[in-house]
Amino acid sequence: MSMFDLTGKTALVTGAKRGIGRGMAEALAAAGADIIGVSATLAPGSDVEQAVTAMGRRFTAHAVDFSDRAAVRAFADAMAKTAPDILINNAGTIKRAPAAEHPTAGGAKTAERGSGKIIFTASLLTFQGGITVPGYAASKGGIGQLTKALANEWAEKGVNVNAIAPGYIATDNTQALQDDPARSRAILERIPAGRWGTPADFGGPAVFLASDAARYVHGEILTVDGGWMGR
Repeated sequence: MSMFDLTGKTALVTGAKRGIGRGMAEALAAAGADIIGVSATLAPGSDVEQAVTAMGRRFTAHAVDFSDRAAVRAFADAMAKTAPDILINNAGTIKRAPAAEHPTAGGAKTAERGSGKIIFTASLLTFQGGITVPGYAASKGGIGQLTKALANEWAEKGVNVNAIAPGYIATDNTQALQDDPARSRAILERIPAGRWGTPADFGGPAVFLASDAARYVHGEILTVDGGWMGR
């Protein structure tokens, strides 16, 4: 099992405060990694920090609003010299509204170093169009192509770039769907596993893609969806 050991590695996890991001941060810590946690309102002493430090790992908290481009650029500049071993690009949100109502509007250091793992959080909407979430669908479609494009450029430099595409997961982002009896029933009827996913379901996939076990996996979009895409 040594190929799954992340001891001595540092993982930067965006959206680490809750949901899928927290699940991945805790799993990476359990595998041995220290965590740099980033979320919009992540304060010292958060639940995820307590969980990580209880495992004997270091946790560094950063509060960054990823809807603020200036703040993101400033954070990226601050992290430029750090070059974590593992980068989990997970932070995001969903705006639910018809298309007409929607407004318009790092990893280079890792490549230079010649090693590292970059994992994006994609979505079922990387492959499908969805309903009333056009901005989210467009961005997640872009995440899929970005994953492949960066893998094409950086695989030869020793960097693995992959993505995890969650199915329907019981988090704050999907609360509106969970609370809609008709939509929730229709969703569950299509999932072969017969249940909504949980953040804990992403621990194994995240550790796998962040570990030496996935050293020959490049440009992959791993669906973690209870079988949704196969139905």
